[in-house]
Amino acid sequence: MSATLLLARHGQTVWHAENRYAGISDVPLTDVGRAQARALGRWATAHPVDAIWTSPLSRAVETAAPACAALSLAPHREPALTECDFGVLEGRTLAEFAAEDPERAEAFRTDPVAHPFPAAEDPAAAAARGTAALRRIAAAHPDGRVLVVAHNTLLRLVLCALLSIPLGEYRRVFPRLRNTAITELRLAPNGPAALLSLNVPCEDA
Repeated sequence: MSATLLLARHGQTVWHAENRYAGISDVPLTDVGRAQARALGRWATAHPVDAIWTSPLSRAVETAAPACAALSLAPHREPALTECDFGVLEGRTLAEFAAEDPERAEAFRTDPVAHPFPAAEDPAAAAARGTAALRRIAAAHPDGRVLVVAHNTLLRLVLCALLSIPLGEYRRVFPRLRNTAITELRLAPNGPAALLSLNVPCEDA
C-alpha cells in the first residue's frame, strides 16, 4: 500500500531572497513567502489531503498554516524533516565562501556530498534521516494523500536517495525546488518510490 506524498518547499525567506543558506537557522518568511503560503492553502482547498507534516522550523510551519486552516488539520511536526546544517555557510552565500576559500568552494560545486561545507552535517546522513521520515509518514497514511512541507536541499537529497540517483548529483539533477511548488511522489513504506510530478507551481497544480 503506497501513500501519495505532496512535497513542498517552504515559502521565501529573507535569506533565500538574498541566496543565503538558511539551513537550521530559524529565518522568517518574507511578504512574498507569506503570499506563497496562502497560495499553497488555496491549492490544498482544491486538492485536499488527509494529513499535513512539516519540518519544525518556523518557515515550514508558517508555510503549512494556511493549508492546515483550510482543511481543519493539525500539522504533524517531524524533526527529521529539518533542513541540513550548512556549517560555516549558515547565513552566507556560496559566492562569499568562494571569495574566501575558492578551492573548497569548487570542490563543493563538483561533488557537494563528498565535499560538504566546513562544520556542515554529512549530506548522506541528512538524506538517510529524511528518507526514513518520509517512509514513516507513508506508513502512517497507507493509500492516503499527505502534504509534506520541508526544505530545498533535504528534499533534493531525499529524492535522489529514493530514486536511486547518486547523492552527489542532487544539485545538477534537481537544481532548485521552487518555493511552495508541488512534487508528487508515490511511496510505499518499504518499497520503491515513483516520481509523478516535479516542481509544479501550486497555483497551477
